[in-house]
Amino acid sequence: MTDVLIVSDSAHLREEVASALPDGSTVRELTDGEAVRGAVAEQPPDLVVLDLQIGRMGGMATCLDLRLEAGAGRLPNVAVLMLVDRRADVHLARRSFADGWVVKPLDSMRLAKAVRTILDGGTFEDESLRPVTVTLPAPA
Repeated sequence: MTDVLIVSDSAHLREEVASALPDGSTVRELTDGEAVRGAVAEQPPDLVVLDLQIGRMGGMATCLDLRLEAGAGRLPNVAVLMLVDRRADVHLARRSFADGWVVKPLDSMRLAKAVRTILDGGTFEDESLRPVTVTLPAPA
């Protein structure tokens, strides 16, 4: 059974993420980034899904806190998927050492793929961020 900690101050977003998780997943929810360290220390999840924009301690600060605490041996290293608001925010997810990121608005297929990839030990970069290549026919 997969244990996922979803952190967002938006109930709608937490519901949307929960609906994309694998069947049988245990879901824990928090609305504040400051509470994540304690929750991870108490019961380390298989995955933390962090909303970039959460009150008082945002997703970037929360992810960095988890990474620093794990590096110091005070917490286990946990996988983190960050939900970013726009393409320009991807650098924040990268700089916070998240294992992957998805750009809002979310869709369940993209989110499920990101979760599956990260739970399998990989990293996930939202494919919607890749530039589109268009091949035009040669002029006649």
